[in-house]
Amino acid sequence: MRALKQHELSLADRLADMAVDALIDEADLSPKPALVDRRGNGAHSDLHLGLMHASALSLWPMFKEMAEAALDIGEVGLPLREALGRIGREGEQAMLATTQGVNTHRGAIWALGLLTAAAALEPRAVTLTAAKLALLNDRYAPQPMSHGAQVAQRYGARGAREEAQLGFPSVTQRGLPQLHKSRRAYAGEQNARLDALLAIMTDLADTCVLYRAGTEGLAAMQQGAQAVLDAGGSATLAGRRQLHELDLQLLALNASPGGAADLLAACLFIDRLDGAL
Repeated sequence: MRALKQHELSLADRLADMAVDALIDEADLSPKPALVDRRGNGAHSDLHLGLMHASALSLWPMFKEMAEAALDIGEVGLPLREALGRIGREGEQAMLATTQGVNTHRGAIWALGLLTAAAALEPRAVTLTAAKLALLNDRYAPQPMSHGAQVAQRYGARGAREEAQLGFPSVTQRGLPQLHKSRRAYAGEQNARLDALLAIMTDLADTCVLYRAGTEGLAAMQQGAQAVLDAGGSATLAGRRQLHELDLQLLALNASPGGAADLLAACLFIDRLDGAL
C-alpha cells in the first residue's frame, strides 16, 4: 500500500491553527475564576465549554484569511487594516451563526486577528506590528460603540482598542513574564497558564468586569488575583485556597473577567510563536 501523502501546511494555515488552539486552550484551562471552563459556565448563563469550542473552530477560516491578507498586501497600512476589519466582521457573523447569536469571542477576534496578521508580516515583532495596525482607523467600521468601549469611556479605563494600540502591555509585561516564571518554578503547564491569567487580572481594567460589576468588581478581581500570586500561585495549596475564594467572590458579583481571558489567549498565541515560525 502506498503511504498517504501529507500536504505541507501553509504559513496562513499554521497561524490559524495556533490562533484556534490558543482559544481552545484558554477555554479548557481550569479552574478559572468566574469563567467558562471544564467545571461549568462560571458567571455566564448563556455560555458553556462546548459552545466556546465550536465558536473557536468557526473562526479558523477568518484567521487564515487574515494571515493571507497580510502576506498578500505585505505591509502595515490602511489597505491591510481595512481588509482585516472586513474579514473580522465576516468572521464575527460566522461566529454568531454558530453560537445562535451569543457573543463568545468578539474581543478575541480583535486581539488575535491583529496578532495573526502581525505574525504573518513580522513574526519577530508581533506586538509592535499589531500596535501599528491597531492605530490605523478603519473607515468602514460600524459607528455604534461596543459595551466594552462604552465602559472604557465611562470609567476612563483602557479598553481593548487601547490595549492593542499600546502593543498589548498586559500580555508582554504581565502574562508572558509570569508564564515563564511559573514554568521555571516547575509549577506545571496548567498552573503556569492560570498564573499568567491571574497576572493579567492584577492590573487590567477589565471592561467585562466593569460592565457587570463596576469598580467594586474590578477591585475584587485585581486584589483577589494578586492574593493568589502572593500566596505562591496556583501550584500551591495556599494559592488554590485564594483562587477558590476569588472564584466565589466574582461569582457572587456576577463579574466575569472576559477581557483577561481574551488576553490570556493572546498570551498563549504569542508563546506558541516562539520557535514555531
